[in-house]
Amino acid sequence: MFQKVLIANRGEIALRVLRACKELGISTVAVYSTADRNAMHVRMADESVCIGPPPAKDSYLNIPSIMAACEITGADAVHPGYGFLSENARFARILEEHKITFIGPSAHTIEIMGDKITAKKTAVELGIPVVPGSDGEVVTPADAQAVAKKIGYPVIVKATAGGGGRGMKVARNDEEMTIAISTARTEAKAAFGNDSVYIEKYLEKPRHIEIQVMGDGQGNAVHLGTRDCSLQRRHQKVWEEATAPTVPAEQRARIGEICASAMRKLKYSGAGTIEFLYENGEFYFIEMNTRLQVEHPVTERVTGVDLVYEQIRVASGEKLSLKQDEITFTGHAIELRINAEDPQTFAPSPGTIKFYHPAGGVGVRIDSAIYSGYAIPPYYDSLIGKLIVYGRTREECLMRLRRAIDEFVVDGIKTTLPLFQRLIKEPDILAGNYDIHWLEKFLAANKA
Repeated sequence: MFQKVLIANRGEIALRVLRACKELGISTVAVYSTADRNAMHVRMADESVCIGPPPAKDSYLNIPSIMAACEITGADAVHPGYGFLSENARFARILEEHKITFIGPSAHTIEIMGDKITAKKTAVELGIPVVPGSDGEVVTPADAQAVAKKIGYPVIVKATAGGGGRGMKVARNDEEMTIAISTARTEAKAAFGNDSVYIEKYLEKPRHIEIQVMGDGQGNAVHLGTRDCSLQRRHQKVWEEATAPTVPAEQRARIGEICASAMRKLKYSGAGTIEFLYENGEFYFIEMNTRLQVEHPVTERVTGVDLVYEQIRVASGEKLSLKQDEITFTGHAIELRINAEDPQTFAPSPGTIKFYHPAGGVGVRIDSAIYSGYAIPPYYDSLIGKLIVYGRTREECLMRLRRAIDEFVVDGIKTTLPLFQRLIKEPDILAGNYDIHWLEKFLAANKA
């Protein structure tokens, strides 16, 4: 087992990893920008190192500074959390060259799954069902139109290095395709420094279903069930559930085993998530995230498995402690992402928290690093906490969630809590009758 883990992240995920390390008896190192010197993870870590000024490119994305922090503190492993450098193959490779363990998959695995075209080809080779589309990059509108003619409109143009909805455009005919290709390329170049794009069939009313997997790099791998992440705004998840309520049990077991088998073939190491669009009883692979997900707590709640604990174990060279037939799924869990944003306009709302009273009670978990008097900096993602609620059934979970939302207080800044107070009353939400486009339509129809 590791002696000292450096946590290359901030906010609630840094605190989540820190707590797991403490329970394992591992010393912790927090890194922080000057904007985060009063952050909770800095206060709670055994050691802390300032790695630069507020902009992420000069601190949390600054590989030389993080490597220097490893050298200064003698850390023998790095946990990247999610975001920032968590899927940066170069970072993983540099750590390996310095004999420091990256708590995650190999640099090679990150590379093949990080490029959307390569990931799709790999998925096909591993037996994972994929969305019909181009075999690789499309360069000209004529190439794109030929693909669309083969698979049928509507189609979606996607950046190969994309994420977060950038570099994605829908086309419903040849004329729209010409515009979509040009626009997607421009966006992709600006966002990722790579203007290559590919094409997939556009599904009209799919749900976003993902499978949590865990492997030990030695050929052992399991799946830990499904999550439904269909409630999204601008391709960003807002509300996540486990187990996916609208997918029949036999289909969940089938796609889960397909994913676990694929990870055994790949000799995947660590936590990962395989994401699908699900429509008319069929699963279509869209991407794999080679890291811990924001929404991992709902899986932990219905399985009883500590995913971060298991990540650290397998990264240290131990075999997976889990066997598929030992994993059970009990009850229902929902996670809400609470952001420091205006609930109407979604404009960021940094500032000082004057009063903080998190929800509590049976079946309620809060993952957050904020506190009364904490000043939320304007430089990073607006996520300030996650409300995770568990019930024996989805109905019980929803009732408990309604109560928890109402007693959660964050004063001094605007948050998205009022949005969830509206959503929890919606008949479609209560019935589980929504797809990936539902929230956007709801927000458009309910503008203040």
